[in-house]
Amino acid sequence: MNKRNIFFYLLISIFITACGSGTESNTASDAGADLSKIYKWKMVTTWPANFPIFQEGAIKFADDVRAMSNGRLDVRVYAGGELVPALQVFDAVSQGIAEMGHGSAYYWAGKVPEAQFFSTVPFGMTAKGMNAWLYNGGGLELWQEIYKPFGLTTFPMGNTGVQMGGWFNKQINSLDDVKGLRMRIPGLGGKVFKKAGGNPVLMAGGEIYTALERGTLDATEWVAPFHDMRLGLNRAAKYYYYPGWHEPGTAFELMINDENWQTLPNDLQEIVKVAAAATSEWIYAQMEFHNQAALTELRTKKNVEILEFPEEVLKEFKRLTKETLDEEAAASPAFKRVYDAYEDFRNRYHAWDELSEEAYQKSLRLE
Repeated sequence: MNKRNIFFYLLISIFITACGSGTESNTASDAGADLSKIYKWKMVTTWPANFPIFQEGAIKFADDVRAMSNGRLDVRVYAGGELVPALQVFDAVSQGIAEMGHGSAYYWAGKVPEAQFFSTVPFGMTAKGMNAWLYNGGGLELWQEIYKPFGLTTFPMGNTGVQMGGWFNKQINSLDDVKGLRMRIPGLGGKVFKKAGGNPVLMAGGEIYTALERGTLDATEWVAPFHDMRLGLNRAAKYYYYPGWHEPGTAFELMINDENWQTLPNDLQEIVKVAAAATSEWIYAQMEFHNQAALTELRTKKNVEILEFPEEVLKEFKRLTKETLDEEAAASPAFKRVYDAYEDFRNRYHAWDELSEEAYQKSLRLE
């Protein structure tokens, strides 16, 4: 590892130490640890093999951990379906089939509905706000508490940034155009879309292009320009809408089986935390870089129109988002507890964001 990387990891380590780990330290001291012991761990992910940025990020994390630990913690990464099905990662790590997992918490909404707040919420916080909440605002401690009954320790490990609103085979000019529309859109966003009169469909990424091209779907959301073009969605639908109201900053997670986590010496635990934080920044920076380049290319395609959702449609989606969240909170005390914590921080953070980021972006539009 070169000097520049070592310096970077030291800075990240200082940052994490200042912010707090979000979990209790290992009770075993390094003084009594066997520093010659090699830990061979498995990491399962929700991503397809060779999936750009997401699966690459998991592999980068494993490589960094191996390098920083001088091979003492050797993590082998398995893509979705290679060791366990993609959407069984949570269970696989919880049960100890694999020591680590990488995905996003809204994939486990059926098992832990409140976990969605640690992934993304329609009209919720962007990557900046999520990082502030998770690392400093009590979010990570709450996340750890929610996962503890499942035998899991977790840390943030990536963020997509603001996504796009999706691909449509017809223009959305009013709320009437949403009614009856068959759209691939999961999670809370899907529930909001259903309330608006749409027909949300759950579908794996590998099936989306064919379904959209053949008319089984009328619309789909995926990620943003880079990944959407890699999937060929620009060849299957004409109208590309923004903003991604349903996923304003989707966080990824590193899940660790807690029993295995407690066996690691303190120095290896710290290496894992540092590598996860470094990978988070790497994934987010990769997304921002590749999406701007892909958008430039996409704008040259004569068969694609990039359009903004009408204000009427966005206002209704926003109203229905609050209605959906309130209903979920009324049905589950655990959901309400996390919802209240999320909203409390978001409201306080918005006051700063409005005077900083939003005001600055507004100034750039002045002529």
